[in-house]
Amino acid sequence: MKLKITQTKSTIACLKDQIATVKALGLHHVGHTVVKDDSPAIRGMIFKVKHMVKVEEIAE
Repeated sequence: MKLKITQTKSTIACLKDQIATVKALGLHHVGHTVVKDDSPAIRGMIFKVKHMVKVEEIAE
């Protein structure tokens, strides 16, 4: 299964570790979308910045 992750809010005024997490997910700006494989590591990163991203599951 894959996850479609879209950044919905800006990283301005966020904690440094949250900004680093958004960058590690491969997101660059509001509205940017990436597709990642579903794994516990990716789920943990999403949980850390769940207030700034929208996640959709994509069935293969």
